[in-house]
Amino acid sequence: MNITYIIGVVAAILVFLLGIVMPINVPPEEGQSIVEFHIEYLINFFDAASIFIVIGCTFAIVVASFPGKTLGSIPKHFGVILNSGKFKPLEIIDQLVELAQTARKNGLLALEGKANEQEDPFFKQAIMLIVDANDPDKVRAILENDIECMSARHEDAAALYDKASSVAPAFGMVGTLVGLINMLQSMDPTSGGGDLGKDMGTALITTLYGCILAHMIFGPIANNLRIRDGEEVLCKEIIVEGIMSIQSGENPKALREKLLTYISQRDRDTGGGSSGGGE
Repeated sequence: MNITYIIGVVAAILVFLLGIVMPINVPPEEGQSIVEFHIEYLINFFDAASIFIVIGCTFAIVVASFPGKTLGSIPKHFGVILNSGKFKPLEIIDQLVELAQTARKNGLLALEGKANEQEDPFFKQAIMLIVDANDPDKVRAILENDIECMSARHEDAAALYDKASSVAPAFGMVGTLVGLINMLQSMDPTSGGGDLGKDMGTALITTLYGCILAHMIFGPIANNLRIRDGEEVLCKEIIVEGIMSIQSGENPKALREKLLTYISQRDRDTGGGSSGGGE
């Protein structure tokens, strides 16, 4: 579980809400305490028109900007960012060293059975490529191209939230203009006046909603998706290097030392299974 993401988002929301209901009086005036709680202030920050403009328009523009396949993957994205323990480089290194030992004793053809035991399609493909005696350059080219294409798909997913993060504040400003226009129209003596406070509230609150969506919701999601991409790319790069070394007949002990250079010294010492996030 990605505890840091959950803690960060929840803390940001709580601090924001406390800032609304808990004004701090420094120095306190007569009859006031330094900290007061006014739950009724929360209603001042709710405006249905602002919510409709910011969330509705942001959602509509995101839908217009990306294909249905990318949009349909949104539920999966939350599973990805919350699962911080999926990628474990040390476990992969151990498996590669075991494969190297098997290959040195029984030859590359003995790895076919090990390939069929793999749940990771990329790892299985990498093993089968050397079992089938493909040229080393061809093996590396195929595997590296697979990694590049995977990373490009992941970047498309993160770009969806980047787009939402940039659009939300923009429509916050649109809502501000709508509120200001309505307020100015209400100030026209020929119009009979109007609710200036409500119009001004819409003008300001839409900007607030846009900033909250961009920086509390969409921004952290995009960043966490890129972190998960980096973790998966690292694991696959270890697989590529390990497979190429096995094909060349490298000593298992030397292979382990080479592959350990891909992870931090702390993870080597503590046996950390993932390059980021908390479990």
